[in-house]
Amino acid sequence: MTATDRAIELARAAAAAASDKLATSVVAIDVSDQLALTDVFVVASGDNERQVTAIVDAIEERLHELKVKVVRREGKREDRWVLLDFGDIVVHVMHDEEREFYDLERLWRDCPPVPLDV
Repeated sequence: MTATDRAIELARAAAAAASDKLATSVVAIDVSDQLALTDVFVVASGDNERQVTAIVDAIEERLHELKVKVVRREGKREDRWVLLDFGDIVVHVMHDEEREFYDLERLWRDCPPVPLDV
């Protein structure tokens, strides 16, 4: 099973919104074969807590325009690693240090990347 067209569309929209706020190392990973909960992980980095907040806000705004609401949000208080669950996709916006430490791309390296147009 591969990610749905809708999940890929949402992942690309989230990635574009993150890039608009100067997020770095934006990637999308098709986890649909490994997880039943979601189709795509989008991972983006910010240099500091303020930038992480700006990236998160931009993603939520862009997906709201596509009529998608966040189902669950975690980590907003600390702004070091914010997880946004939109159902079809889960977005991880991480401070550079957390991204390097947790290395989600290594954990999900067996899953195919989703091409992004950013």
